[in-house]
Amino acid sequence: MWRVVAYTLPRAKVPRSRVCCLQPAQKGRSLLAGTTAPLVHATQSLSMNLGIQKVEALDTGHFVRVEWEDGSESRYPCVWLRDNCQCPQCFLRSAKARRLLIEDLDVNIVVKEVAVADRRKISITWPDEHASEYEAEWLKKRCFSEEARAEMRENLFLPECQHWGSDLQLPKLPFEEVMYNDESTYKWLCTLKRVGIVLLTGAAARQGELVKLGHRIGFLRLTFYGPTWQVQDKADANNVAYTTGKLCFHTDYPVLQHPPGVQFLHCIKQTAAGGESQVVDGFHVSRMLKKQNPQAYQILTSTAVDYTDIGVDFCDFAVQCKQRIIDVDSRGEAVRINYNNATRDTVFDIPAEKVRPFYAALKEFDDLLNSAEHKFTYKLKPGRKCEEAELCRLLDSHHRLAAKLPIQKRASEPEPAVPPGSLQPLVPSGNFIIRKGDSKMGTDTAHQPPRFLATILTA
Repeated sequence: MWRVVAYTLPRAKVPRSRVCCLQPAQKGRSLLAGTTAPLVHATQSLSMNLGIQKVEALDTGHFVRVEWEDGSESRYPCVWLRDNCQCPQCFLRSAKARRLLIEDLDVNIVVKEVAVADRRKISITWPDEHASEYEAEWLKKRCFSEEARAEMRENLFLPECQHWGSDLQLPKLPFEEVMYNDESTYKWLCTLKRVGIVLLTGAAARQGELVKLGHRIGFLRLTFYGPTWQVQDKADANNVAYTTGKLCFHTDYPVLQHPPGVQFLHCIKQTAAGGESQVVDGFHVSRMLKKQNPQAYQILTSTAVDYTDIGVDFCDFAVQCKQRIIDVDSRGEAVRINYNNATRDTVFDIPAEKVRPFYAALKEFDDLLNSAEHKFTYKLKPGRKCEEAELCRLLDSHHRLAAKLPIQKRASEPEPAVPPGSLQPLVPSGNFIIRKGDSKMGTDTAHQPPRFLATILTA
């Protein structure tokens, strides 16, 4: 099975207003940063056209309370309001960037005067006579209430992931529509972020399709295997992925400080026997571990594991890194998985008495990954491209594990020349991917931003 693999770096910049933009798709054109495009506002529900009924200073001037026309209210700390003054002296509008320096900010500042202007903005005069104005819509989007912040997180930063197991309904979209229709591209990216794996059908069974797809949304990310690379059985392999033996569930590049989070796989040639792939939702499995064995979860989220990778490919490389198997956020929820048994170093920088408990926790996590109720199995057909999610943060980063089962050797076949390359991750999630390979696995491979994203292209 010939495949092309690559990683990609997103290049369509998301404006600070936190809207998603795509350049109108045209044949032969890709998404470019800095171009005008239709905007999709994720915060529409937060930016209601409410007028301001009343405004007043509270807590001896350290807070400003805004009463809205619908009867709701918002409280804003004065130090935050001064820090975010929108006047030309404090804010560079062309760059949407703050000019005010922290060294010039009085953290104990209070308002001197505050008033409503035309029910659509508030005006504040500070003790040094500096004047600031804040639009009602701008303030409403930045409300500090628990409900408003929860909605903002859901809409902008942490959309709820769809957890799944062996019953996964693999999302599918036509490759051509994704390439040339912005709505389809947006649907693909949203699905990729939510589910972590997408199958794109109708891709041509030729090299170069992955690069086209990567350029649709970002830049190819160079790794020491090149910008894209071929996954196949090799003599004297410099990576266990290039063998016919079984690969356990793993994420790619935990040896890098910033591992890619999305991988594209294009199946160009497939053998009759073997070649199935398996994927598993790493975030779902992490939750299961946390529920069943909190101590094991605590060990895997707090123990720094040594990784190493040494070899020669696109370049000579010798890299080392420390990663926790499960990275968590401030709430203790998994945001990135860093697990690759093949590149886990023989060096283990922890006290000897903590080694066995670590192995016990890792074994339990691995058993859950390999549980029949959690794994989803599929087989790529020639022409398919698979964008696999990696174990990274989320976002953003790294959440996919991949594996390969033993494969049958066949008579040798000519190996197609494939340009080296890779893509970096786009969005984060928590899915693992296992690839069951076959004797001649050729893969144009690319990685996107770290997370749990996977996209597959098929005929």
